[in-house]
Amino acid sequence: MLHKYCSFIISLSIITLLISFQTSFAVNPKEDTLQFIDYKNPFWDEVVKSSDDFNVKPKEEHSTLKMDFKGKDLPKFEDFTQFWHNDPVPQAWTNICWDFCGTSLFESEVYRLHKKKVKLSEPWVAYWEFIEKAKMFIKTRGESLFAEGSQANAVKRIYQEYGVVPRSVYTGFLKGQTYLDHHVMFREMRNYLESCKENSAWNEELILYTLKDIMNHYMLTPPEKFTYEGKEYTPKTFLNDYLQLTLDDYVDIISLLEPGYWKIVSYDVPDNWWHEQSYHNVPLDLFMKTLESAVKAGYTAAIGGDVSEPGMYAFEDVAMIPTWDIPHDYINDKARQFRFSNNTTTDDHGIHIVGYTVKNGEMWYLIKDSGSSSRNGNAKGYYFYHSDYIKLKIMTYTIHKDAVKDILNKY
Repeated sequence: MLHKYCSFIISLSIITLLISFQTSFAVNPKEDTLQFIDYKNPFWDEVVKSSDDFNVKPKEEHSTLKMDFKGKDLPKFEDFTQFWHNDPVPQAWTNICWDFCGTSLFESEVYRLHKKKVKLSEPWVAYWEFIEKAKMFIKTRGESLFAEGSQANAVKRIYQEYGVVPRSVYTGFLKGQTYLDHHVMFREMRNYLESCKENSAWNEELILYTLKDIMNHYMLTPPEKFTYEGKEYTPKTFLNDYLQLTLDDYVDIISLLEPGYWKIVSYDVPDNWWHEQSYHNVPLDLFMKTLESAVKAGYTAAIGGDVSEPGMYAFEDVAMIPTWDIPHDYINDKARQFRFSNNTTTDDHGIHIVGYTVKNGEMWYLIKDSGSSSRNGNAKGYYFYHSDYIKLKIMTYTIHKDAVKDILNKY
Protein backbone atom coordinates (compact mmCIF):
# COMPACT_ATOMS: atom_id res chain seq x y z
CA MET A 1 0.00 0.00 0.00
CA LEU A 2 2.81 2.34 1.00
CA HIS A 3 4.61 1.50 -2.25
CA LYS A 4 1.57 2.45 -4.31
CA TYR A 5 1.27 5.70 -2.39
CA CYS A 6 4.89 6.55 -3.02
CA SER A 7 4.51 5.83 -6.72
CA PHE A 8 1.50 8.12 -6.83
CA ILE A 9 3.41 10.90 -5.08
CA ILE A 10 6.34 10.58 -7.52
CA SER A 11 4.07 10.61 -10.56
CA LEU A 12 2.23 13.65 -9.22
CA SER A 13 5.55 15.46 -8.70
CA ILE A 14 6.67 14.73 -12.25
CA ILE A 15 3.37 16.01 -13.67
CA THR A 16 3.68 19.14 -11.51
CA LEU A 17 7.20 19.79 -12.79
CA LEU A 18 6.13 19.33 -16.40
CA ILE A 19 3.24 21.72 -15.98
CA SER A 20 5.52 24.20 -14.23
CA PHE A 21 8.11 23.98 -17.05
CA GLN A 22 5.48 24.41 -19.76
CA THR A 23 3.97 27.34 -17.92
CA SER A 24 7.37 28.92 -17.45
CA PHE A 25 8.23 28.49 -21.17
CA ALA A 26 4.91 29.95 -22.22
CA VAL A 27 5.51 33.02 -20.07
CA ASN A 28 9.21 33.47 -20.98
CA PRO A 29 9.84 31.89 -24.41
CA LYS A 30 13.33 31.89 -25.90
CA GLU A 31 13.64 35.02 -28.07
CA ASP A 32 14.72 34.64 -31.72
CA THR A 33 17.31 37.03 -33.14
CA LEU A 34 17.51 38.70 -36.56
CA GLN A 35 20.15 39.53 -39.11
CA PHE A 36 20.55 41.69 -42.22
CA ILE A 37 21.68 39.88 -45.34
CA ASP A 38 22.23 41.02 -48.91
CA TYR A 39 19.22 40.31 -51.07
CA LYS A 40 19.90 37.55 -53.58
CA ASN A 41 17.77 35.91 -56.20
CA PRO A 42 20.28 34.32 -58.57
CA PHE A 43 17.69 32.65 -60.76
CA TRP A 44 15.80 35.93 -61.28
CA ASP A 45 19.09 37.61 -62.17
CA GLU A 46 19.64 34.87 -64.71
CA VAL A 47 16.16 35.44 -66.17
CA VAL A 48 16.76 39.21 -66.48
CA LYS A 49 20.18 38.76 -68.06
CA SER A 50 18.84 36.22 -70.52
CA SER A 51 16.01 38.57 -71.47
CA ASP A 52 18.37 41.54 -71.86
CA ASP A 53 20.81 39.52 -73.95
CA PHE A 54 18.00 38.32 -76.18
CA ASN A 55 16.44 41.73 -76.74
CA VAL A 56 19.52 43.87 -77.16
CA LYS A 57 20.68 44.41 -80.70
CA PRO A 58 24.26 43.42 -81.43
CA LYS A 59 26.57 46.41 -81.53
CA GLU A 60 27.46 47.16 -85.10
CA GLU A 61 31.12 47.69 -85.82
CA HIS A 62 31.84 50.68 -88.01
CA SER A 63 34.81 52.56 -89.36
CA THR A 64 35.45 56.30 -89.29
CA LEU A 65 37.06 58.10 -92.18
CA LYS A 66 40.33 59.65 -91.05
CA MET A 67 43.47 61.06 -92.58
CA ASP A 68 46.42 58.66 -92.73
CA PHE A 69 49.23 60.24 -90.69
CA LYS A 70 51.95 57.73 -91.62
CA GLY A 71 55.11 59.51 -92.66
CA LYS A 72 53.95 62.89 -91.36
CA ASP A 73 56.56 64.89 -89.46
CA LEU A 74 54.29 66.02 -86.62
CA PRO A 75 55.23 68.27 -83.71
CA LYS A 76 55.62 66.97 -80.19
CA PHE A 77 54.29 68.54 -77.01
CA GLU A 78 57.76 69.67 -75.94
CA ASP A 79 58.22 71.54 -79.23
CA PHE A 80 55.69 74.22 -78.27
CA THR A 81 56.35 77.58 -76.71
CA GLN A 82 53.67 77.74 -74.01
CA PHE A 83 52.06 80.59 -72.12
CA TRP A 84 50.86 80.15 -68.57
CA HIS A 85 47.61 78.27 -68.17
CA ASN A 86 46.08 75.91 -65.67
CA ASP A 87 46.20 72.21 -66.45
CA PRO A 88 43.36 71.02 -68.69
CA VAL A 89 40.15 70.16 -66.86
CA PRO A 90 37.68 67.72 -68.47
CA GLN A 91 34.17 69.00 -69.03
CA ALA A 92 33.05 65.36 -68.70
CA TRP A 93 29.30 64.77 -69.12
CA THR A 94 28.43 68.38 -69.88
CA ASN A 95 28.17 70.44 -73.05
CA ILE A 96 29.80 73.59 -71.70
CA CYS A 97 33.05 73.67 -73.67
CA TRP A 98 32.43 77.40 -74.28
CA ASP A 99 32.57 77.86 -70.50
CA PHE A 100 35.82 75.93 -70.09
CA CYS A 101 37.66 77.73 -72.87
CA GLY A 102 36.41 81.19 -71.84
CA THR A 103 37.28 80.55 -68.20
CA SER A 104 40.73 79.29 -69.18
CA LEU A 105 41.31 82.43 -71.24
CA PHE A 106 40.60 84.69 -68.27
CA GLU A 107 42.80 82.59 -65.97
CA SER A 108 45.70 83.05 -68.39
CA GLU A 109 44.91 86.75 -68.69
CA VAL A 110 45.01 87.24 -64.91
CA TYR A 111 48.48 85.72 -64.94
CA ARG A 112 49.64 87.70 -67.99
CA LEU A 113 48.44 90.99 -66.51
CA HIS A 114 48.99 90.51 -62.77
CA LYS A 115 51.14 87.36 -62.39
CA LYS A 116 48.46 85.72 -60.24
CA LYS A 117 47.77 82.00 -60.65
CA VAL A 118 44.10 81.33 -59.98
CA LYS A 119 41.67 78.55 -60.87
CA LEU A 120 38.20 79.92 -61.57
CA SER A 121 34.88 78.09 -61.38
CA GLU A 122 33.29 76.88 -64.60
CA PRO A 123 30.15 75.57 -62.80
CA TRP A 124 29.53 79.10 -61.48
CA VAL A 125 29.31 80.42 -65.04
CA ALA A 126 27.13 77.51 -66.20
CA TYR A 127 24.71 78.03 -63.29
CA TRP A 128 24.01 81.66 -64.10
CA GLU A 129 24.03 81.11 -67.85
CA PHE A 130 21.17 78.63 -67.39
CA ILE A 131 19.31 81.33 -65.46
CA GLU A 132 19.89 83.87 -68.24
CA LYS A 133 18.71 81.39 -70.86
CA ALA A 134 15.59 80.70 -68.82
CA LYS A 135 14.82 84.42 -68.59
CA MET A 136 14.96 84.69 -72.38
CA PHE A 137 12.89 81.53 -72.75
CA ILE A 138 10.21 83.12 -70.56
CA LYS A 139 10.42 86.49 -72.30
CA THR A 140 9.96 84.91 -75.75
CA ARG A 141 7.28 82.49 -74.51
CA GLY A 142 9.42 79.47 -75.29
CA GLU A 143 10.84 80.60 -78.63
CA SER A 144 14.42 81.19 -77.42
CA LEU A 145 16.78 78.21 -77.36
CA PHE A 146 17.29 76.58 -73.97
CA ALA A 147 20.29 74.32 -74.44
CA GLU A 148 23.69 73.68 -72.87
CA GLY A 149 25.71 75.35 -75.62
CA SER A 150 26.84 78.96 -75.74
CA GLN A 151 29.81 81.08 -76.82
CA ALA A 152 33.12 81.85 -75.12
CA ASN A 153 32.12 85.51 -74.80
CA ALA A 154 29.19 84.43 -72.62
CA VAL A 155 31.75 84.00 -69.82
CA LYS A 156 32.52 87.73 -70.03
CA ARG A 157 28.80 88.55 -69.94
CA ILE A 158 28.21 86.38 -66.86
CA TYR A 159 31.20 87.92 -65.06
CA GLN A 160 29.84 91.39 -65.76
CA GLU A 161 26.40 90.50 -64.40
CA TYR A 162 27.19 88.12 -61.53
CA GLY A 163 30.92 88.32 -60.82
CA VAL A 164 33.02 85.17 -60.49
CA VAL A 165 34.33 82.81 -57.81
CA PRO A 166 37.35 80.49 -57.51
CA ARG A 167 36.86 76.83 -58.32
CA SER A 168 37.88 75.95 -54.77
CA VAL A 169 34.78 77.61 -53.28
CA TYR A 170 32.32 76.35 -55.89
CA THR A 171 33.23 73.08 -57.62
CA GLY A 172 29.73 72.10 -58.69
CA PHE A 173 30.49 68.58 -57.46
CA LEU A 174 28.30 66.50 -55.19
CA LYS A 175 30.00 64.48 -52.47
CA GLY A 176 31.86 61.55 -53.97
CA GLN A 177 31.46 62.77 -57.55
CA THR A 178 34.54 62.36 -59.76
CA TYR A 179 33.46 64.17 -62.94
CA LEU A 180 30.96 66.88 -63.75
CA ASP A 181 27.65 65.45 -64.90
CA HIS A 182 24.83 67.74 -66.05
CA HIS A 183 22.88 65.43 -68.32
CA VAL A 184 20.16 64.40 -65.85
CA MET A 185 19.93 67.92 -64.40
CA PHE A 186 19.61 69.51 -67.82
CA ARG A 187 16.94 67.05 -68.93
CA GLU A 188 14.95 67.84 -65.78
CA MET A 189 15.23 71.60 -66.35
CA ARG A 190 14.32 71.34 -70.03
CA ASN A 191 11.30 69.13 -69.33
CA TYR A 192 10.11 71.57 -66.68
CA LEU A 193 10.38 74.53 -69.05
CA GLU A 194 8.60 72.62 -71.80
CA SER A 195 5.74 71.90 -69.40
CA CYS A 196 5.57 75.61 -68.56
CA LYS A 197 5.35 76.38 -72.28
CA GLU A 198 2.72 73.72 -72.88
CA ASN A 199 0.55 75.11 -70.07
CA SER A 200 1.33 78.81 -70.69
CA ALA A 201 2.57 79.05 -67.11
CA TRP A 202 4.88 82.06 -67.32
CA ASN A 203 5.39 83.09 -63.70
CA GLU A 204 9.05 84.14 -63.96
CA GLU A 205 9.68 84.23 -60.22
CA LEU A 206 8.33 80.70 -59.75
CA ILE A 207 10.14 79.33 -62.80
CA LEU A 208 13.52 80.74 -61.81
CA TYR A 209 13.03 79.57 -58.22
CA THR A 210 12.29 76.05 -59.47
CA LEU A 211 15.28 75.97 -61.81
CA LYS A 212 17.59 77.14 -59.05
CA ASP A 213 16.17 74.44 -56.80
CA ILE A 214 16.97 71.82 -59.45
CA MET A 215 20.51 73.12 -59.94
CA ASN A 216 21.10 73.43 -56.20
CA HIS A 217 20.25 69.74 -55.93
CA TYR A 218 22.64 68.64 -58.68
CA MET A 219 25.36 71.33 -58.45
CA LEU A 220 24.98 72.72 -54.91
CA THR A 221 24.12 76.32 -54.12
CA PRO A 222 26.61 78.93 -55.37
CA PRO A 223 28.09 81.15 -52.63
CA GLU A 224 27.10 84.77 -52.02
CA LYS A 225 30.39 85.48 -50.23
CA PHE A 226 33.54 83.52 -49.45
CA THR A 227 37.07 83.74 -48.08
CA TYR A 228 40.03 83.48 -50.43
CA GLU A 229 43.67 83.82 -49.35
CA GLY A 230 42.50 85.08 -45.96
CA LYS A 231 40.20 87.83 -47.25
CA GLU A 232 36.43 87.88 -47.61
CA TYR A 233 34.94 88.59 -51.04
CA THR A 234 31.66 88.63 -52.88
CA PRO A 235 31.70 87.41 -56.50
CA LYS A 236 31.72 91.03 -57.70
CA THR A 237 34.51 92.20 -55.39
CA PHE A 238 36.58 89.13 -56.30
CA LEU A 239 36.31 90.12 -59.96
CA ASN A 240 37.10 93.78 -59.40
CA ASP A 241 39.55 93.71 -56.48
CA TYR A 242 41.39 90.40 -56.88
CA LEU A 243 41.24 89.49 -60.57
CA GLN A 244 41.27 93.14 -61.69
CA LEU A 245 39.97 92.27 -65.14
CA THR A 246 38.62 95.01 -67.38
CA LEU A 247 36.12 92.90 -69.28
CA ASP A 248 35.42 95.48 -71.98
CA ASP A 249 39.02 94.98 -73.12
CA TYR A 250 38.09 91.59 -74.65
CA VAL A 251 36.85 91.51 -78.23
CA ASP A 252 35.53 88.96 -80.70
CA ILE A 253 36.97 88.47 -84.19
CA ILE A 254 35.27 86.58 -87.00
CA SER A 255 35.86 86.03 -90.71
CA LEU A 256 32.90 85.19 -92.91
CA LEU A 257 32.38 86.38 -96.47
CA GLU A 258 28.59 86.67 -96.42
CA PRO A 259 27.94 89.43 -93.83
CA GLY A 260 30.47 91.74 -95.49
CA TYR A 261 33.88 92.60 -94.06
CA TRP A 262 34.61 95.55 -91.79
CA LYS A 263 31.28 95.31 -90.03
CA ILE A 264 30.44 94.37 -86.45
CA VAL A 265 28.02 91.48 -86.88
CA SER A 266 26.12 88.74 -85.11
CA TYR A 267 27.45 85.19 -85.31
CA ASP A 268 24.52 83.34 -86.84
CA VAL A 269 24.65 80.00 -84.99
CA PRO A 270 22.21 78.47 -82.47
CA ASP A 271 24.66 78.75 -79.55
CA ASN A 272 24.69 82.52 -79.94
CA TRP A 273 21.24 82.25 -78.37
CA TRP A 274 21.14 85.86 -77.14
CA HIS A 275 22.11 87.16 -80.63
CA GLU A 276 25.29 88.90 -79.50
CA GLN A 277 26.40 91.42 -82.14
CA SER A 278 29.99 92.06 -81.12
CA TYR A 279 31.94 90.15 -83.80
CA HIS A 280 34.41 92.19 -85.82
CA ASN A 281 34.24 90.64 -89.29
CA VAL A 282 37.56 90.85 -91.16
CA PRO A 283 39.09 89.30 -94.29
CA LEU A 284 40.49 85.82 -93.74
CA ASP A 285 44.15 86.67 -94.38
CA LEU A 286 43.99 89.39 -91.73
CA PHE A 287 42.09 87.07 -89.39
CA MET A 288 44.97 84.58 -89.61
CA LYS A 289 47.85 87.07 -89.65
CA THR A 290 46.58 88.89 -86.58
CA LEU A 291 46.00 85.67 -84.64
CA GLU A 292 49.50 84.41 -85.43
CA SER A 293 51.13 87.71 -84.44
CA ALA A 294 49.12 87.85 -81.22
CA VAL A 295 50.04 84.33 -80.14
CA LYS A 296 53.71 84.83 -80.97
CA ALA A 297 53.58 87.98 -78.83
CA GLY A 298 52.38 86.00 -75.81
CA TYR A 299 48.59 86.36 -75.98
CA THR A 300 46.23 83.41 -75.70
CA ALA A 301 42.82 83.21 -77.36
CA ALA A 302 39.55 81.34 -76.91
CA ILE A 303 38.54 79.95 -80.29
CA GLY A 304 35.42 78.24 -81.61
CA GLY A 305 34.53 76.20 -84.66
CA ASP A 306 34.22 72.72 -86.11
CA VAL A 307 36.13 69.71 -84.74
CA SER A 308 34.47 66.89 -86.69
CA GLU A 309 36.93 66.68 -89.57
CA PRO A 310 38.82 63.65 -90.93
CA GLY A 311 42.12 65.44 -90.36
CA MET A 312 41.49 65.62 -86.63
CA TYR A 313 42.63 62.51 -84.80
CA ALA A 314 42.90 62.27 -81.04
CA PHE A 315 45.36 59.38 -80.97
CA GLU A 316 47.87 61.48 -82.93
CA ASP A 317 46.97 64.67 -80.96
CA VAL A 318 46.65 66.61 -84.21
CA ALA A 319 44.18 68.47 -86.40
CA MET A 320 45.11 69.02 -90.05
CA ILE A 321 43.39 69.50 -93.41
CA PRO A 322 44.22 66.59 -95.77
CA THR A 323 45.00 67.52 -99.34
CA TRP A 324 42.25 65.17 -100.57
CA ASP A 325 39.77 67.43 -98.72
CA ILE A 326 41.17 70.72 -100.02
CA PRO A 327 44.81 71.59 -100.89
CA HIS A 328 46.57 74.29 -98.91
CA ASP A 329 46.53 76.83 -101.75
CA TYR A 330 42.76 76.58 -102.12
CA ILE A 331 41.89 77.32 -98.49
CA ASN A 332 40.43 80.81 -98.78
CA ASP A 333 37.42 82.88 -97.75
CA LYS A 334 35.23 81.25 -100.42
CA ALA A 335 36.02 77.71 -99.32
CA ARG A 336 35.47 78.74 -95.70
CA GLN A 337 32.11 80.40 -96.43
CA PHE A 338 30.97 77.46 -98.59
CA ARG A 339 31.44 75.02 -95.72
CA PHE A 340 29.73 77.31 -93.24
CA SER A 341 26.78 77.93 -95.57
CA ASN A 342 26.15 74.23 -96.27
CA ASN A 343 26.61 73.28 -92.59
CA THR A 344 29.69 71.12 -93.08
CA THR A 345 31.40 73.65 -90.83
CA THR A 346 29.41 73.99 -87.64
CA ASP A 347 30.00 75.72 -84.34
CA ASP A 348 30.42 72.63 -82.21
CA HIS A 349 33.36 73.23 -79.87
CA GLY A 350 35.21 75.91 -77.91
CA ILE A 351 38.90 75.58 -77.04
CA HIS A 352 41.86 77.69 -75.88
CA ILE A 353 45.11 78.47 -77.76
CA VAL A 354 47.92 78.40 -75.18
CA GLY A 355 51.08 78.16 -77.30
CA TYR A 356 52.66 77.69 -80.71
CA THR A 357 55.53 76.19 -82.63
CA VAL A 358 56.88 76.54 -86.17
CA LYS A 359 57.87 73.22 -87.72
CA ASN A 360 59.21 72.91 -91.27
CA GLY A 361 58.16 76.50 -91.83
CA GLU A 362 54.53 75.80 -90.85
CA MET A 363 52.64 77.31 -87.92
CA TRP A 364 51.11 75.01 -85.32
CA TYR A 365 48.98 76.02 -82.33
CA LEU A 366 48.89 74.29 -78.96
CA ILE A 367 45.23 73.81 -78.02
CA LYS A 368 43.97 73.26 -74.49
CA ASP A 369 40.82 71.19 -74.86
CA SER A 370 38.21 70.19 -72.25
CA GLY A 371 36.57 67.60 -74.54
CA SER A 372 36.81 63.86 -73.93
CA SER A 373 38.71 63.06 -77.15
CA SER A 374 41.66 65.18 -76.07
CA ARG A 375 42.30 62.65 -73.29
CA ASN A 376 42.89 59.79 -75.72
CA GLY A 377 46.27 60.81 -77.11
CA ASN A 378 49.69 61.20 -75.56
CA ALA A 379 49.26 64.89 -74.69
CA LYS A 380 46.34 64.54 -72.29
CA GLY A 381 43.99 67.51 -72.61
CA TYR A 382 45.73 69.01 -75.65
CA TYR A 383 45.67 69.03 -79.44
CA PHE A 384 48.12 70.38 -82.00
CA TYR A 385 46.26 72.41 -84.65
CA HIS A 386 47.90 73.15 -87.99
CA SER A 387 47.27 76.72 -89.14
CA ASP A 388 45.34 75.39 -92.16
CA TYR A 389 42.83 73.82 -89.81
CA ILE A 390 42.30 77.15 -88.07
CA LYS A 391 41.99 78.91 -91.42
CA LEU A 392 39.30 76.60 -92.78
CA LYS A 393 37.37 75.40 -89.73
CA ILE A 394 37.76 77.82 -86.80
CA MET A 395 35.21 80.62 -87.08
CA THR A 396 35.93 83.00 -84.19
CA TYR A 397 38.40 83.99 -81.52
CA THR A 398 38.09 86.06 -78.36
CA ILE A 399 41.20 87.94 -77.28
CA HIS A 400 42.49 91.04 -75.49
CA LYS A 401 42.06 94.20 -77.58
CA ASP A 402 45.76 95.09 -77.37
CA ALA A 403 46.54 92.00 -79.44
CA VAL A 404 44.36 93.11 -82.35
CA LYS A 405 44.99 96.86 -82.55
CA ASP A 406 45.54 96.71 -86.31
CA ILE A 407 42.00 95.41 -86.71
CA LEU A 408 40.30 97.68 -84.22
CA ASN A 409 41.98 100.80 -85.59
CA LYS A 410 40.08 100.29 -88.83
CA TYR A 411 36.67 100.35 -87.14
